Amino acid sequence: MALTAPSRQPSEDRSRITVTRDELIRLRHKARGFSFLPRQPVHSILTGRHASRLRGRGLNFEELRPYYPGDDTRTIDWNATARLRDPFIRVSTEERDRAVVLLVDQRLSMFFGSRRATKSVAAAEIAAAAAWRVTSLGDRIGAVVFSDGGSQVVKPQARDAGAMAVIDAVAKANNRLPARIRDVPRPEALNEALLRAEPFLRHDALLCLISDAAGADADTVERVTTITAHNDVLSVFVYDPLEADLPDIGPAVVAEADRQVEVDLSSAALRTRFAQDFGQRRSRIEGFSRRRAIPLLPIRADLDPIDQLRDLLGHRTVRSVRGRTAGGHRP
Repeated sequence: MALTAPSRQPSEDRSRITVTRDELIRLRHKARGFSFLPRQPVHSILTGRHASRLRGRGLNFEELRPYYPGDDTRTIDWNATARLRDPFIRVSTEERDRAVVLLVDQRLSMFFGSRRATKSVAAAEIAAAAAWRVTSLGDRIGAVVFSDGGSQVVKPQARDAGAMAVIDAVAKANNRLPARIRDVPRPEALNEALLRAEPFLRHDALLCLISDAAGADADTVERVTTITAHNDVLSVFVYDPLEADLPDIGPAVVAEADRQVEVDLSSAALRTRFAQDFGQRRSRIEGFSRRRAIPLLPIRADLDPIDQLRDLLGHRTVRSVRGRTAGGHRP
């Protein structure tokens, strides 16, 4: 869906409707400061109740460090706490070579944006950053990149080969969107993509959904619930602020595929109904995520998505027992 209006907007504020392969490759240098692993910084959205949901493949003891508010109390080492007279926790590292599968939405519903970039571009950027980050930590990355016209499956691979395979598939799907504008939207493509991802989600894998959740229904709930029985799921909800708050700009043309209609956005009732529809869709997603303990990361398409990932997943410098006693520090 697209919105146009009789306004004069500077070219730098216009949405980027597509992204190039080279631009996604260059995101490698920004793919740091966040993690999809169980052990998270105190400000991460994945701490607390969600910590047990991102389980990893195995744990190896690394060190003791002071307890910080927000840490999982189950990791407190009571012997060290009693001996040192301060609470300490056991820090473990996760066993590597885990399969991470991205479900990357490049449907017509994602081909919308008010500023900076379309939702489809934001999803592509998130997928590229995730691919670089996952492979840099030693895990394997795969993807199902889907549109209204079909999907492409990338089997999980390690190292740069895995990241590049995902980026190639995402860039191709993203750049086809302008030519597919007359395609018939297929909300059921989301469930079809989930079905194609299932063979790679046998046990202890991580499925990362990057989508606006258009077309999510009872079948979606059932498929995701089945996947969570033996795997982890992380939902990245991509949206544009214009979906939640239409501007009062008078007459405007709303377009989806080859259909166009002129609407009067000065109508408060129209803007209210539009906002309520978006709010209900987001509430359904949040409610399902909460019931299944699936972390939900809301990402705005008009802001840098990588910066938002860092803010949501958290970052901090922690001091270890060795650093506390020896005057050093551990990043």
